[in-house]
Amino acid sequence: MSRTVGALPAGSRVTDYISLGVIAKTFPLDTVQSVLRDTGRSSQRRRALPSPVVVYYVIALALYMHSSYREVLRCLLEGVQWLAGPSQALEVAGKSGISQARTRLGWEPLHRLHGAVVKPIADRVTWGAWYGRWRLVSLDGSTLDVADEASNAAAFGRPGASRGRSAFPQLRFVSLVENGTHVLFASEMAGYGTSEIALAKAVLGRLEAGMLCLADRQFFGFALWSLACGSGADLLWRVRKNMRLVPDRRLPDGSYLSTIYPSERDRRHRSGGLTVRAIDYRLEGVGGAEPFYRLLTTILDHDVAPAHELAALYHERWEIETALDELKTHLRGARIVLRSKTPDLVRQEFYGLMMAHFAIRSLIHEAALRADEDPDRLSFLHAVRVVRRKLPAAIAIPPSEEQGLP
Repeated sequence: MSRTVGALPAGSRVTDYISLGVIAKTFPLDTVQSVLRDTGRSSQRRRALPSPVVVYYVIALALYMHSSYREVLRCLLEGVQWLAGPSQALEVAGKSGISQARTRLGWEPLHRLHGAVVKPIADRVTWGAWYGRWRLVSLDGSTLDVADEASNAAAFGRPGASRGRSAFPQLRFVSLVENGTHVLFASEMAGYGTSEIALAKAVLGRLEAGMLCLADRQFFGFALWSLACGSGADLLWRVRKNMRLVPDRRLPDGSYLSTIYPSERDRRHRSGGLTVRAIDYRLEGVGGAEPFYRLLTTILDHDVAPAHELAALYHERWEIETALDELKTHLRGARIVLRSKTPDLVRQEFYGLMMAHFAIRSLIHEAALRADEDPDRLSFLHAVRVVRRKLPAAIAIPPSEEQGLP
């Protein structure tokens, strides 16, 4: 039986058939186009780099942080070389064209796409993702270096330095992580001078009923605790060991019920308080452990969640440190600075980085489910290498007749 020679349909551009692999699977084209329409960023005329392609390209940049802008685009286009023919050189937009396309797109579509797609993904059978009926999530923040440009320094600020000024401006971000899958979601970013507490106010609004949120002591405050409680989620947060707590009722497991108040005046008048359950404990014989730990939780029933189980569970909060290390060391690369030269493109690149991490973590979770394995036991770095190696060879994804790239 004779075969038809592969060729691009008449009138098609090579970027209409850009190879997307795991990125397009995680962020479907129809979702991308919907976000572009909602943000008014759909391409108004045919371009070499239409808006949906630029969205995918920004996410792909995070997979190849050591490569140039043009090299990343060339990598994506290699998946359609067989269609164009081995003798036909593919035209790759120059650095200026890529920069203009990214600037036209802006950062809001990436932010909106991140909010729409990046969410917890654990099934009930996912190892390490649950405690009883609760989905385990943790709250924490970090920073990223950005390109040393005057506009970036003005927009994001620099950390203090003992001598002179720090080498690079930095952005600060706060995220929730799904403990069992290491998915970072609900991420919010701002300049270095913005506190993690301020960013956490926006992040905690993404908690939901059925979640149990773990957080370290720097996040505790009555206002933030109340905000998180209002989401319907349950909380297990560490607090300062010298925090004033008066036991209202001792429980059989050694924990006790107490009341926290918005202010000392409210405490004196016993008004506006919230009932909490406190757990005080020590880690005997554990190297590097602190002398004393104190936790507060909204789970008041000691039979449902005994104190010793919650004390052990709290230390699962360190899963977010592992997720942040994946993002900053294995995906971005140690000592690698975000490459974008303007504040809006830095914001765009940040959300592209977060979505690239999510795409890889989704792939790992899918593999873990098939193998009935703990996602923690599958190497994130190996997954990154596989995606980088396979992306150019992935099947090209053409636009449908009904939903072509604009």
